[in-house]
Amino acid sequence: MSKTYKIAVIGGDGTGPEVVAEGLKVLNAVSRKCGFKYETIKYDFGGERYMRTGEAMPESAINELRQADTIYLGAIGHPDVKPGILEHGILLKLRFTLDQYINLRPVKLYPNVETPLRDKGPNEIDFVVVRENTEGLYVGNGGFFKKGTPDEVATQLMINTRKGVERCIRYAYEYTRKRNQEKKLTLCAKTNVLTYSHDLWQRCFYEVGDEYKDIKTDYAHVDATCMWMVKNPEWFDVIVTCNMFGDIITDLGAMIQGGMGIAAGGNINPEGVSMFEPIGGSAPKYTGKGVINPLAAISAMQMLLEELGETEAASRIEKAVVKTLQTKLKSLSAGKMGYSTSEVGDFVAQFAVE
Repeated sequence: MSKTYKIAVIGGDGTGPEVVAEGLKVLNAVSRKCGFKYETIKYDFGGERYMRTGEAMPESAINELRQADTIYLGAIGHPDVKPGILEHGILLKLRFTLDQYINLRPVKLYPNVETPLRDKGPNEIDFVVVRENTEGLYVGNGGFFKKGTPDEVATQLMINTRKGVERCIRYAYEYTRKRNQEKKLTLCAKTNVLTYSHDLWQRCFYEVGDEYKDIKTDYAHVDATCMWMVKNPEWFDVIVTCNMFGDIITDLGAMIQGGMGIAAGGNINPEGVSMFEPIGGSAPKYTGKGVINPLAAISAMQMLLEELGETEAASRIEKAVVKTLQTKLKSLSAGKMGYSTSEVGDFVAQFAVE
């Protein structure tokens, strides 16, 4: 008997539920075409629930989510909820509690998508960022002294463990080998200033690299990485980096691949439950208008299926996204696509089963 995947669905805030609906539409189409089964368990975590109950996410939900095969997330962020509450109460809580220690961000420019980089195209912009996802500055280890006074002191420590750094770096080497393109892995760090934490990163990078003789290694300071991502993105195959730097350079990556409307990411626990999402946020001003671009959410569904091992379905989705971009969309921007959110989802679903 074939397995039935249990997919936890968190539509979230703003336009999140709208784009998730299109991703599920495409999932329904490719599951029938490729012959696998799934069931969805939907959760209402987000700003509306928080304002109604005062709770971002109940503790009991974590145990339920552990029983799922994967999580599909729309967006978190509500204009009427103070910034940080939902992010810490839902997003970071899921990443840390479910030990989703890898954030995986493909940066890939598709044909017929504009990039702000002059003389660069799909052949030059095609790399992946592997970001450590559960340590660093985002652990929240810090505090205040004499808060609100002229003598106030605020501290926040960057926490890096050998275990956390090594498992991220090892994943990056394995991913570079599996990707099988240039087979080149670049460490993005700041060893000249962060002389303790990033000394650990650099030592671990080359020590683990001794086990991967088929992988070329490279190093770049984070500021140089940003510069080369703009000037020579073709230099990169896979980049591995710490939590904060990964957060920053992946937003730059989204811009050079065409914008937030096409950027998807995964929060991955290779031994547990992973979560996939578009990275563009909840875009509350477009809520309910049917004009938001769902391609990032659909691409997140592609990544979800890849992680589940449904490679044919994932490949069909990517090819369908490319065909939609080449034959239908006028723009990736909300309200300028030439079609509604639902119509774009219809195109991808149709092309995915042809």
